[in-house]
Amino acid sequence: MKEEIQKALDCIRKGGVLLYPTDTIWGLGCDPANESAIQKICSIKQRDESKHFIILVNSDSMLERYVEKVPEICYDLLDMAENPLTIVYPGGKNVSKKILADDGSIAIRKTTNAFCSNLIQQLKHGLVSTSANISGQPFSGKFSDIDSSILEKADYVVNLNQNDQSGKPSQIIKIGLKGELQIIRK
Repeated sequence: MKEEIQKALDCIRKGGVLLYPTDTIWGLGCDPANESAIQKICSIKQRDESKHFIILVNSDSMLERYVEKVPEICYDLLDMAENPLTIVYPGGKNVSKKILADDGSIAIRKTTNAFCSNLIQQLKHGLVSTSANISGQPFSGKFSDIDSSILEKADYVVNLNQNDQSGKPSQIIKIGLKGELQIIRK
């Protein structure tokens, strides 16, 4: 795994787009502050640039780096979650504006995947995470289901879990400034 983390680090630090396994499904990722890499992901996915992205983090302190004020209920939700949970927080910061939704919110998932967690630790910042599929097409739970154009256009394809990845997307909830909760995806 160390060698794959180093190759992924090199890719991201050079402004590239990474195709990698996550704690949910295969994802495309990059530095959340690199607008040209974010644009490349939109191009690879044939995705409208107005859609926002999820950021993966590996700790509460990194979460707090990207959210103006984390509502207290979020820590409880993260502690109680039995499956991967993405929370849309009000008031994102320290990322490209292309990451934020029109209302300024930011979607973040605290990952438990060993590869992602170690990569993020080495990067010392979060990682963009979006499903490795053409926009509007089914997501790729298995590596073998990923569209060949995505495989060709990613700057680096992580050589881990290519035979056994079969996940489903995370649940997504949105939290308002006063703790109000909206389920976006179960």
